[in-house]
Amino acid sequence: MKQPFILIDVINRLSTRYVSRFSTCFRSLKGLTVGLALLCFAPNLYAHPHSWIEMKTHIEGENGMITGLSMEWSFDAMTSMYMLDGEDVSADTETETFKKLAASVIENMMYEHYFTYFYDGEEPIKYQVVENAKFERDKAKMVLTFDLPLSKPKPVTRNSLRVLIFDPSYFVDMSWLSNSDVTLSPELARQCHLELIEPNPTPEQMSYAMSLPVDADPDNTLGQLFTQSVELHCAAVPAS
Repeated sequence: MKQPFILIDVINRLSTRYVSRFSTCFRSLKGLTVGLALLCFAPNLYAHPHSWIEMKTHIEGENGMITGLSMEWSFDAMTSMYMLDGEDVSADTETETFKKLAASVIENMMYEHYFTYFYDGEEPIKYQVVENAKFERDKAKMVLTFDLPLSKPKPVTRNSLRVLIFDPSYFVDMSWLSNSDVTLSPELARQCHLELIEPNPTPEQMSYAMSLPVDADPDNTLGQLFTQSVELHCAAVPAS
């Protein structure tokens, strides 16, 4: 059975003081989702989500063809702190440390489609492997950027294309904060416009998410209930 993505490689080895404190939690990480790995270190142990990623997404393409997605993911300060705990981030080694962390994150996310779901109707659109992945630091936050090329260029359609980015278990909230956080290449912008659609979970679903305890089995139907989606509405033919 395919092992789900876990963030232990991202958080990496904690220092001795944390290993002692969280040894029980570490033993529970095998086979669990990224969110549960983060959950071990989160201050609020009883309500989903436990970690937050603020996203920006740029949709690349020209001549009526979408070629890929460029991502910028900003991790919350607490998650960022644990990513770097025990790592050498001195001036001489920070670049190499960030390179190693980025490679670890991308390698693990590959088996979860990079948490990115691009559809034409109900048909998933395939990707190549990620390119140009790197971490940078913005004050207290770690920021991951990467390019996700499509396996082959995708022709635009009138209204059947949509993009969702989410952790299926909803341990991690992944959100665009505003409409301007999703953009089109200049060529695509002459032909298409974007619509950011907010989730609409029921009170019962929200209550359920808030009630899940630390040892609950991951519910991989939960994330989609709380995720935004971006729909592309395009002219039938490329703009002249």
